[in-house]
Amino acid sequence: MVKITDTAPGRTALVEGRTCLYFSGFSYLGMHASHTFRDLLAVGLGRFGSVYPSSRISNLQLRLYEELEHALATQLHQQSAVCFSSGYLAAQAAITYAATRGQVLFAPSAHPALRYPGAEVPAGNWNDWLATVVDMVNLGADYQYVLVSDAVNPLTAVINDFSPLATLQKKALVLIDDSHGIGLLGREGEGISPLLPPNPAAHYLITASLAKAYSLEGGMVAGHAADVAAIRHLPLFTASTPMIPANAYAFLHAGNAFTNARRKLANNINMFKRLTAGLDHLQHPHELPVFILEDRTESVYSYLLSRDTFISSFAYPDPQGAKINRIILSALHTGNDLEILAGQLTQYYS
Repeated sequence: MVKITDTAPGRTALVEGRTCLYFSGFSYLGMHASHTFRDLLAVGLGRFGSVYPSSRISNLQLRLYEELEHALATQLHQQSAVCFSSGYLAAQAAITYAATRGQVLFAPSAHPALRYPGAEVPAGNWNDWLATVVDMVNLGADYQYVLVSDAVNPLTAVINDFSPLATLQKKALVLIDDSHGIGLLGREGEGISPLLPPNPAAHYLITASLAKAYSLEGGMVAGHAADVAAIRHLPLFTASTPMIPANAYAFLHAGNAFTNARRKLANNINMFKRLTAGLDHLQHPHELPVFILEDRTESVYSYLLSRDTFISSFAYPDPQGAKINRIILSALHTGNDLEILAGQLTQYYS
């Protein structure tokens, strides 16, 4: 059942007049509630205003965007990067370009932002899909196919294993949406990049939203310089409003805040794993801040809500599909919060 609130949730959320512990959403590093981060946004807003009132291809360019794109390319170990006003727009630009580079092979459950109109994704197991398409690519010609997939499946808490791409023999563009990996995976938030096999035949292009870990409305595409240059010529870039400059400013100056929050989040994940080690109904296959509850009914959600704990419980991306009950940790949670939730789960499943 959908609840309505009048305040943005952080460590807690106001639900029908009750203050509840909040284990939902996707502000993994908790930046949207960080006073340090908000101060940086305020400085950026004071310096640059609410919007950059011109196109990215106008004859007066804002240096800030170049600095942001250089920082993103460096962080992801890519040659070049380009930023957009949203992750969805960035993904649409990436797939629009990728579709010109060969026959597109979508992975199961590829995010809607990665699809062009009319595109269908296959059903089935992701690992089986990758094994099949690697064989297809190797039987074809260079750049005959484009592989399109998410890096992380936040609905199952799985980091997809791209190691079979090491066996690619024919060249192929590989487009990966790393929205739920960037900022979280890697020592410096590099995301999926360090986990991709360095095969010259695998031509990587990475897109991501900056809203998930970084709490910033914006998106980016990173990869080979030639690919990024081509994306810069698409109307999706040339005719769109640039990213809010205050967001770019905050990203560039929040390195220490990101590092500290990643460390806190990692500690929270490890602590919650220890607290729930005896619960067989809780799945946590990879080191992500997402724990999956096997119970897909309303009962576990209702039980926790009756005890002032709010978890993620809805169908996605199809609102008519089966509900997925998840516990999502953030860097905002305290050890006491985790102990309370673990105790409630133990009571529910006992």
